[in-house]
Amino acid sequence: MASGLVLYGYWRSSAAYRVRIALNLKGLGYENRPVHLVKDGGEQHAPAYAAMNPQELVPSLRDGEQVLTQSLAIMEYLDETRPQSPLLPADAQGRARVRALAQLVACDIHPLGNLRVLQYLERELGADEAQRGGWSRHWIAAGFAAMEAMLASDAATGRYCHGDAPGLADACLVPQVYNARRWKLSLDDYPTIRRIDAACNALEAFRAAAPEAQPDAPVG
Repeated sequence: MASGLVLYGYWRSSAAYRVRIALNLKGLGYENRPVHLVKDGGEQHAPAYAAMNPQELVPSLRDGEQVLTQSLAIMEYLDETRPQSPLLPADAQGRARVRALAQLVACDIHPLGNLRVLQYLERELGADEAQRGGWSRHWIAAGFAAMEAMLASDAATGRYCHGDAPGLADACLVPQVYNARRWKLSLDDYPTIRRIDAACNALEAFRAAAPEAQPDAPVG
């Protein structure tokens, strides 16, 4: 691709999903290289991929010879190196607010429902599917209760998480809402989150990043 960007991800990875949104919001073309997280024990554990990303997680983003890991770091890197359509506000207070919302999802909610955590619950602690579902719903609900309060009570919230342009916080929120629906969590208690999610998914940048729109998504 002309941008020289290569994204290693998985169709249903929330972290890869948020980076796809960021790339699309900034109008950046990229090559998509799927890493299947389940097949053959997980392609992320293959030696070649582990050499590139020692955490053996997705996403990884290659920019020329540089390899970046961790979705929030990748998105801020993109903002610093490709400043068009910024993902963060211009003012320090706004940036702090957006980072807090993004980290609420990426650091507090998402890791507890990550694939490797759910696999550990199943393999080591014997949690069945219903128990794993209950675990996921509990932690998403706890995080969403706080996020709903933060969004609903702040005048800085607009059509999107911060003002009337989508950015970093929205790129984190939408994949987590997708996960909430996947785990059958009722969203009735989170009207602001539902409104922002709907506004985001009306945009092509979000629709094109959706799991089912990815080339490695299962057919049918």
